[in-house]
Amino acid sequence: MSHDHQHCGHEHHHHGGGADDDHLKPGEGQQDFLFSKIDKEGVTALNEQEPGMGARTIKPWDQRLDESAFLETDADDQTIIRIPFTGVVKLRSLFLKAGPTGHTPDAVYLFPNAENLDFADAEAAVDSTGGGGVGALVPAQKLESIAQTREVVEYPLRPAKFSNVRTLTLFVRRSMGEDTTRIYFLGFKGEWSDVKREGPTNIIYESAPQLKDHTKVPGTESGAYDFGTG
Repeated sequence: MSHDHQHCGHEHHHHGGGADDDHLKPGEGQQDFLFSKIDKEGVTALNEQEPGMGARTIKPWDQRLDESAFLETDADDQTIIRIPFTGVVKLRSLFLKAGPTGHTPDAVYLFPNAENLDFADAEAAVDSTGGGGVGALVPAQKLESIAQTREVVEYPLRPAKFSNVRTLTLFVRRSMGEDTTRIYFLGFKGEWSDVKREGPTNIIYESAPQLKDHTKVPGTESGAYDFGTG
């Protein structure tokens, strides 16, 4: 079914720490903000009112308060958003601007590298959390207490759970009372590595490797990590 779009919004709030960059030049952002490392054309959303709405939530840092482009769910308040990266990322936090009020997600479940997750799988994974069998799919993290605010909120992630991420899938099971869920902005903080799909993926980010512990690989002396650790 269809619902009217309403717009509102303004600033940036922290749900667990971080630095605010309100005076950045256009196109600039936090040093380890991963906007440029997201495959924007590959972003998809299930149960969106209009095709391409999911991708509209991925914006540059200086456009995080823009409410002219957003995702609103269609048939009900559930959605699955799939966000592919251009390499391997180690995620430290997620930025979210949603709602407001009853259109805010009740919770957001995060699944790294679950590229084919559908609603049935997501529901089963959430229901099995804490009691799933061997090999059962479970969310790596559940973001609870989602702020009912018109601000951008930063939610810390568990680094050990998001240390080798190529694709991140977000599942919203329900809103906080309205028929639809709205998301205006999604952003991520972390580290990026240009590791090709056919290359090794198990030697990066096992923990926090020190450069002195590894032999230099040609082409990695500068730019492999193009932002700091925050």
